Amino acid sequence: MKKNHKSLIYLLCIGLTAWTGCISEENANPAVNTASQVNADAEKTAEIEWIDTNKVIENIEEGQKVEVVFRFKNIGKNPLVIKNVSASCGCTVPERPDKPLMPGQTGFIKGVFDSEGRPGENHKTLFVDANTNNSMSYNLEFTVMVNPKKA
Repeated sequence: MKKNHKSLIYLLCIGLTAWTGCISEENANPAVNTASQVNADAEKTAEIEWIDTNKVIENIEEGQKVEVVFRFKNIGKNPLVIKNVSASCGCTVPERPDKPLMPGQTGFIKGVFDSEGRPGENHKTLFVDANTNNSMSYNLEFTVMVNPKKA
C-alpha cells in the first residue's frame, strides 16, 4: 500500500510541475500579452492629426455614387480607436477602420455619397468619435456639385 501511495504522490508532483509550466508558457507568450495590451491601451487616449477635413467634389452627374476619403495619422503614444462614424443624412454611407491604429500609422475614413435626386450643391458632414485627448468628436465636411440629369 505504501508503494501505491508513493506512486500517487509522484504522479501528482509531475502533474503539478507540468501544469505550472503551461501557465508560465502562456504568460510568456508575447502574442497573448500584446493582444490584451492593445485592448487595455484602447481605453487610453491617443492623439490624432487630420490630413484632410474638408473636400470639394465638382461636376458629377446626378445618380452617380462618389467616394470621399479623409486621411488621418496617429501622432500619440497609444493606439488610436475610431469608435464611431455617422453621416449627416442617409444619402452618405460612412466607413471607419475596424482595427486600432498604432502610433505613427496613417488611416482613413470613407464616405460614399449617392447623388440620386440631389442636383445642385450638397453640403455633407461625417461625425467621428475617437479616443483622443482634447476632443473626442470631429466633423469632416464635404461639398458635392451635382449636375442635374438631362431631360
